[in-house]
Amino acid sequence: MSNDTEQATVFVVDDDEAMRDSLCLLLESVNLNARVFSCAQSFLGAFERHQSGCLLLDVRMPDMSGMTLLDALRSGGIVLPVIMITGHGDVPMAVRAMKQGAFDFIQKPFNARELLDRVHAALEQDRKNRLQRNKTEQCRALFMTLTDREMEVVDLVVAGNPSKIIARTLGISPKTVDIHRANIMRKLDVRTVAEMVQLRLSLRDA
Repeated sequence: MSNDTEQATVFVVDDDEAMRDSLCLLLESVNLNARVFSCAQSFLGAFERHQSGCLLLDVRMPDMSGMTLLDALRSGGIVLPVIMITGHGDVPMAVRAMKQGAFDFIQKPFNARELLDRVHAALEQDRKNRLQRNKTEQCRALFMTLTDREMEVVDLVVAGNPSKIIARTLGISPKTVDIHRANIMRKLDVRTVAEMVQLRLSLRDA
């Protein structure tokens, strides 16, 4: 298991004390960090968005249901992988939750090995999500070093325009366009125009 996964936390939100204790013991038996909460509100009060891990979330709880908590997380831009824990009659609700961004759902009574497999998959997804977010932030930081004119050149290059058209559009000489492009590639730490275009498009997609 990677260090990222070992440092992650599996959050458990369930109003059933016996279920919380059982899940906590199971997770800790394979050396996973576990934190348990009896209600959605207590989880929201303790969770910080920088924390890595995943969430085991009971669908049916008093006051704030699992579905409501999932909505609150996604509305707040928190993409922590969520595994919904459901009873037999809650499966349609769990399917709806997955359409709203839940990572997976597991039905009670569940097999311990199956649950752990899904938890590990969720932790791996969280690790990948964080790597991608880090890459996006690094990419955004590189583009922040460009001047406004250089950004204009970048976007015109991405649109498929040759130097002559870019020069005409911006009212500068083709040689000046080439100088800008060389400066852009140096600042973005890319070797080819294709890499520059790919970097810009990746940031747009993010």
